[in-house]
Amino acid sequence: MSLNIVFYEPEIPFNTGAIARTCGLTNTSLHLIEPLGFSIDDKHLKRAGLDYWHLVDINVYKNFEELREKYKDSTFYYASTKSDKKYTDVKFKDGDFIVFGPETRGLPEDLIFSNIDTAIKIPMLKDFGRSLNLSNSANIILFEALRQLDFLDLE
Repeated sequence: MSLNIVFYEPEIPFNTGAIARTCGLTNTSLHLIEPLGFSIDDKHLKRAGLDYWHLVDINVYKNFEELREKYKDSTFYYASTKSDKKYTDVKFKDGDFIVFGPETRGLPEDLIFSNIDTAIKIPMLKDFGRSLNLSNSANIILFEALRQLDFLDLE
């Protein structure tokens, strides 16, 4: 098995490209929920320098319900500044999913609050007016999960 990163309606191709590279290097599956704010056809990927895209386990879904139905027995964690639980308070398991919202608006509040027991946050200043970059946030939480799992056979 492996860990899973989910980008819910990502808007900026460079963030998705950055986490795709991380996923490829860590044997993590990447799940993208449509609509995407960019094209993932071969021409656009080559232009963006994503020559490693074919080496990554990438799955695209029409909506979040399709993903949840396919993995109904899995644990999903929802990254949000609206959570009170820190990502370090969670005991990650192999096969878990970590879900991140779009860059400009984050995950929908109904999704967060209907799953508040598995909503997690990265502590940061509230008065700064911004959150961490999406791909940076995904990397922070992914590597904590990998650390907890003794890096799942990575060298």
